[in-house]
Amino acid sequence: MLISITLSSLVRRTQNSHALKAAVKSTGATLTRKGRSRNWILTGDHQQIAEIMHLISQSSEESWLWVSKKLFEYKPKLSRQELRIIVKHDPTMTVNQLTALTDCTLIDARTVLDEIEWEQ
Repeated sequence: MLISITLSSLVRRTQNSHALKAAVKSTGATLTRKGRSRNWILTGDHQQIAEIMHLISQSSEESWLWVSKKLFEYKPKLSRQELRIIVKHDPTMTVNQLTALTDCTLIDARTVLDEIEWEQ
């Protein structure tokens, strides 16, 4: 599921914006300018958004942090089926790892892990 997020005045609010744009595009997400305005639109799926947030947190550029905060606001909640897919890729995943990775609730994480465990 693709998510579109408007980033107001991206170039003016960030230093070294060309490096940020390259990092975003390296994840497979698209970053396009909205018409002739200062606004940019970031389009990507949940995993790409998570990768962008990780890249920003690992960078030393403080002016990019507002982008990460904006992305966190729009981060969608994963469905139970999507959580099941993540757990099936790594069956040794713990409740804490799943909640840290997906920002799901403890109840959702425990439910999904129990369902996967009882299937086997």
